[in-house]
This record gives sequence, structure tokens and C-alpha cells, in this order.
Amino acid sequence: MTKPSPHLFTQLPAQMALALMLGAVTVSGFAPDYFALLPLLTLAGLFLLWSRAASPRAAAYTGFAFGLGFFGAGVSWVFVSIHEFGGMPVALAVVATFLFCVVLSVFPAAVGLFQASPGGATKRRFLLLIPALWVLAEWVKGWLFTGFPWLSLGYSQAAMSPLSGFAPLLGVYGVSLAAAICAGALALLIEARLSKCGKATMVLPAALIVALVAAGLVLKQVEWVKPFGAPVTVSLLQGNIPQEMKWREDKAKSTLDAYMALTMASTGRLTVLPETALPMFLHNLPLSYLEMLADHARDLNGDILVGVPEYADSRDYYNSVLSLGSGPLQAYRKYHLVPFGEFIPLKPVFGWIVKVLHIPLSDFTRGAEVQPPLQAAGQKIAMAVCYEDVFGEELIRQLPEATLLVNVSNDAWFGATVAPWQHLQISQMRALETGRYMLRATNTGITAIIDQHGEVVKRAREFAATRLEGEAQGFTGATPYVQWGNWPMLGLAALLLAINWLAGKIIAAREEKKPGRRGG
Repeated sequence: MTKPSPHLFTQLPAQMALALMLGAVTVSGFAPDYFALLPLLTLAGLFLLWSRAASPRAAAYTGFAFGLGFFGAGVSWVFVSIHEFGGMPVALAVVATFLFCVVLSVFPAAVGLFQASPGGATKRRFLLLIPALWVLAEWVKGWLFTGFPWLSLGYSQAAMSPLSGFAPLLGVYGVSLAAAICAGALALLIEARLSKCGKATMVLPAALIVALVAAGLVLKQVEWVKPFGAPVTVSLLQGNIPQEMKWREDKAKSTLDAYMALTMASTGRLTVLPETALPMFLHNLPLSYLEMLADHARDLNGDILVGVPEYADSRDYYNSVLSLGSGPLQAYRKYHLVPFGEFIPLKPVFGWIVKVLHIPLSDFTRGAEVQPPLQAAGQKIAMAVCYEDVFGEELIRQLPEATLLVNVSNDAWFGATVAPWQHLQISQMRALETGRYMLRATNTGITAIIDQHGEVVKRAREFAATRLEGEAQGFTGATPYVQWGNWPMLGLAALLLAINWLAGKIIAAREEKKPGRRGG
């Protein structure tokens, strides 16, 4: 393959500037824009920049710049959470948000560094090495230091992209892998075009894209699960309580009254209130209030799920969801807590942050790692409180027993940013992976009913007090992802790395055997 002009983005500052722009543009591939093809194109651009990097260090810098643009544009809403609602001073919040993006940018920088193996052929690098390294970096980012899987590449493909068909099989990281391979194939097509190569060099990458898209479309037609009984009517309540008012004692009564009014007007057999909808500890709530909620649920032959903080003893308190109504009294306690928002890691080192941030209930206790589904309204419900639904490998612990997924959240922390939309798309991916309806009840939005194909059936308008009424179908059975989690994806990534390594060894051995290679 003829090399394109050596002057095309060969200078590191130009490469980093372009990578920064590509990273920032990539965010539009995710919700609310849903331009699913865009991340494949921008990633292809990054691959091409890596192929022109003068050294592994230069490739790492380019990957870091891409990450800084990507996460800087994609998770800058962290500033809103810690400054506007957390009370952190502006300067400190800017620094904290920037450092957070810097840490996240280390992952694409690491991919850039490790993909720059000496003598690596372009085809193998684009189709095997980089996609495998990319998805492994995402996976590590998803659990290291409790994990932050937000904006993994695969989420951009939920739910209409053909590549989303891989979600029930391999999970979001499997979709990331398929998307990264497509990006590598696109990079090869662009490279061939720039180099003015013959059409023969385009056959393999073009065929690979067609094959992955076709496989995804076929997989989308597979019915991995089967319906469980008749659809259940649901009422998802969105109280729209401003975050700055939510924990004020003088506003507690108006909040309780607002949710009582929404509940009494609800008609669903299953009614769901958002995370910590009732802004006081369970033992401080008037017993008559809880009885009214339960009585209304029983009148509808159903149950109500209520987000409320719960004291267990003098030291431990939990971010809980309580089930009231026709079924037995049950509670789910949030397991995966948000660092610095719900618990302080390494208190001797970071304890000072509590004094800077003004976040109520910022030191919750973890619930049990494995908890049974809640039995409510004739369904078995896998619960996820807010951030928990970002971790698909944790949610499937409640499956295949669970027939429905429910996420309660308080995305008011994000303000009027793209974060609630990104969170909605994450929930769409969870529905795809498990073959289950996902019901989302949030304080300010986006409250939604998502079907087993990851499509939003119905959603509420943001920043409006709303009762979202509809139906949800329960399902039984297990998708391959529910059965095996991330292991098949990890095995596939390891296989790609092994093939790349073996191919390199074979080629090197052949080169050694060529005449004139030894002793002159």
C-alpha cells in the first residue's frame, strides 16, 4: 500500500489538535443526538492519526488529546453536580472536573501507546490490535476505582444501530468491540482512498463492515426471551423537585404532598417513585403517610416502589427502595455507591472533601452485593438505584429470575445537561442486554418506559411534574449475556490479540527465511 503524503498531519501538535476535535465531536454520537455512525468515523480518524505517529509516545499523546476532547465534552456535567448543587467553589470545581477528564483520558492514551508495536502491519493493527485494546481499556475503566463505564463506545449504538444486535450476546463491551472493528475497517478504506490504491485493497475492510452489520441485523431478530403473563399497567412518577429544594426541611412537607398527589392519581398496578423521593429517613416518616400509599396500591391490586433513605442502626444508613402494597414488605438497598457523592473513599486522605461539598447523606452504607428481585404487581423486579444501572455485569446478578428491570434515579444533580439523556441511553442498553423492559422513574427526567429491544416506548418531558402511565411486559429466559456476562467478550478480545501476535511471528519468521536476510 502506497503511503499518503508525509506532510499530512505528521506534526504532533497538529495531530493532537485534530484528535482533540475528533474526541469532542464523538459525543454527538451518543444521546440525545443518537448519531450512531459518527463515533465510528471519528474513531477511524484517530486510528489513522495513530498510524502516522512518529513514536509510541506521540501516539499516547494523541490518544490523550482525543480522550480530553471526548470526556471534556461528554462528562463536563460533573461541574454542574459539584458546583451548582454540591456547593464547591467555582475554581476548585473547574480544577476537579478537569482532573477527572484527565484521569479518564489516560485510557485512550494507553491504547495509543500499546498499539504502537514496532513493525505492526496496518491491517492487523486496525482490525485486531486496536479494537481489542480499546475494549479492554473500556472494561478496565468500568471497574477500576469502583468504575466509570460512562460513554463506553457501545452505548452510542443503542438502540437502533444494527450493531446493537450484539448486546444480548456480548453486552455493551461486545458492541464496543464490533464498533471498533468497523472503525478500523473504515480507517483502512480511507487509507486506501488517500493512497490511491486499487479496489482489491478495499475488499476485506468493506466485506468486514458488511458482515458485522448483517450479523447485527440477524441477531436483532433473535427472540432470546419469552413473555411472562399479561402486560402490567405502570405509573412512573416524576415529582420535579428542584435539587436545591429537595433536602430543605421547610420544603419536606410540600415534597411529600406532591408525591402523595401524584400517587393518588396513578392508575398503574405498579407505581414507581424516584430515588430518595421522600426526603427524610424512613423511621421519621409519618406511619399514616406510608399506610395511605400502601392502601392505594392495594386498591389497584398492586404495589408501589418508594425511594427513601433508611437507617439500619446508629451508624449505618442506606439508599433504599421500599415495596408497599399487596405484596410483602420488602426493601432493596443500593450496593454500588458513587464515590464522593454517596461515600468517601480513603477517609483519612479525602475526608476534607466532605467539608467542601455540601451533599446531603454523602456517606451511605453499601447494601448486600447480591439481593433477590423485589416481588411486586405479579412481577419479579431487578432494582437499580441511579448510577447502578451503568454496571450491566452487576444488574444481571438478579437475572434470569427477574422479569422486569426498574431504575429509580435523581438526575436533578446533572441539571439541564446531556447527562440525563446519556443515562437514558445506558438504560436502553441494559434492556437490550437482558431482553427485559426497563422502567425509569426519575425526579426531574428522563422518566421512561423502554421495551426489551431497547426502544423508548414512552417518556416524560424533562423538568415537569408528571405521571407517566403505560404498560410493561414481563419476560423470562436468559440472553447469552445474562448467562455469561463479560467473559465471552474478554475471551474474544484475548483471541484477537493472540491472532495479531501469532500473525506477526509468522510474518517475521518468513522474513528471516528470505534470501539475503542472514549473513549478507
